[in-house]
Amino acid sequence: MYLKKYWLLLSLAALISPAYADVLVILPESGAMARAGDSIKRGYLSAYTASGSKEKIIFVDSAKSSIEQIFKARVNKKTRLVVGPLARSEIETVIKLKPKIPVLSLNDVNTQANNVWQFSLAKQHDAVALNKLLEKDQIKKLLILRQAGTESATELLMMALMSESRSEIEVINELPKKLAKKTGLLLLGDHQWMEQLGSLPKQNIYATPLSIEQGKHIPNGLRFCDTPALYNGQWADLIEAYKEQPENMAFQRLLAFGGDAWTISQQFLSSPIDPQFSFEGRTGAIDVKAGVINRQPFCYEQQKNGIHILK
Repeated sequence: MYLKKYWLLLSLAALISPAYADVLVILPESGAMARAGDSIKRGYLSAYTASGSKEKIIFVDSAKSSIEQIFKARVNKKTRLVVGPLARSEIETVIKLKPKIPVLSLNDVNTQANNVWQFSLAKQHDAVALNKLLEKDQIKKLLILRQAGTESATELLMMALMSESRSEIEVINELPKKLAKKTGLLLLGDHQWMEQLGSLPKQNIYATPLSIEQGKHIPNGLRFCDTPALYNGQWADLIEAYKEQPENMAFQRLLAFGGDAWTISQQFLSSPIDPQFSFEGRTGAIDVKAGVINRQPFCYEQQKNGIHILK
């Protein structure tokens, strides 16, 4: 009963359509990206409701109108912040519009522009966190074993690792039985593939969030960097949103992403001109400075008694 009441409050918050909005949120509510948009929206609304904020919010379906039309019809003198869109092509359109108010886009593109801040779950952020972990572990050579058929899902991570890593990187085709000193093994594939590999070396084994599934066995000693909200219970808003509509881990990450998008929105509303702040968010350590939003996931190790954060 409580959960139904909780979600009813969120739904009412989304349905309220005031004459103006302090915050205009542009997300796909129909079409191919609708499920991702819905998870982000629920995470955003959960955090908004938990914060007790009185800011007025309007949600607009980016799949039903062009970005130009949405800005023309919905953005006015009382709009203080735009959140979204999600699609990269639409973010490029926003940049061309040269908005006069802050826009918190929910993806990243290669172009930087005034008043358009880019917040994302980019693979590059995962690569930076993993590289820092490899340096901390004094890994000099990294072997990468890659699942066939996942190239498109791991290509950006591979490129980011190779461009920023201080370790020598070698792509291999077979699982090594042993690892030389200061050599690490990165497994790039899904959980089922990782399980089929059989017995793994005892240490210096790394993976990505692609290999982690809720309730599934994780080999002891495996290290990975991921969204912290999935591994601790401090975010009550996310727990309630997840209980109402359980999601797999990929969509749980989007719930957390939506929650952090609201936290960033609050900061932008209080300091709209050149905002600079940092916080430990649902998706990692967030740092906003000089027109850029950086996100660093937290890193973990599976030990015999559970998953432990690596400090």
